[in-house]
Amino acid sequence: MARMKFLCDAERCIECNGCVTACKQEHEVPWGVNRRRVVTINDGVIGAEKSISVACMHCSDAPCMAVCPVDCFYRTDDGVVLHDKDLCIGCGYCFYACPFGAPQFPQAGAFGLRGKMDKCTFCAGGPEPDKSEAEFKKYGRNRLAEGKLPACAEMCSTKALLGGDGDVIADIYRERVTRRGKGSEVWGWGTAYGPGQKGATPPAPAGAPAAPAVQKGKS
Repeated sequence: MARMKFLCDAERCIECNGCVTACKQEHEVPWGVNRRRVVTINDGVIGAEKSISVACMHCSDAPCMAVCPVDCFYRTDDGVVLHDKDLCIGCGYCFYACPFGAPQFPQAGAFGLRGKMDKCTFCAGGPEPDKSEAEFKKYGRNRLAEGKLPACAEMCSTKALLGGDGDVIADIYRERVTRRGKGSEVWGWGTAYGPGQKGATPPAPAGAPAAPAVQKGKS
């Protein structure tokens, strides 16, 4: 059974917000709720600006599921984390537990009034019957039941945002990194293993001959 996952390639994202617009239009998301958003770091800094599309990542060990006092969250056979709005009490625990800020609330006011929580469903609907009017009204369109991928991933013009079988997505991204011939430049690598040495040669793509060593002459 496939496990559905999202991945955003920061080398391809151009901050067009097409994914955000596609999500809102496809599911008629109410004003003030953003199931998906684009986050940019080092905004305006030439050569250092990176953008990434963020939504619910449908974690294998989702913290929102762990803290919900009414157990309104559940996981489908495809690994998609969904919730039952009929059980949600709007306590906001999931919002504080989620590292991606995925849970959204339609209301804000005194005494913690929030309303029912809303979030990305991976275009998989909710507990109501597939493709029913009740399902669309509460959770939006169930594209997975129609044999389609999430609208945000399909709308991405640069294919920076990928959504689908986690194994297939991993293979696609692995091939991209290999073709780029990058190592330390890949987003996150330097954070995990430290910056590379200045002037170091990036690793050669799989199957390609290694670059010849450059010998320095005597001064």
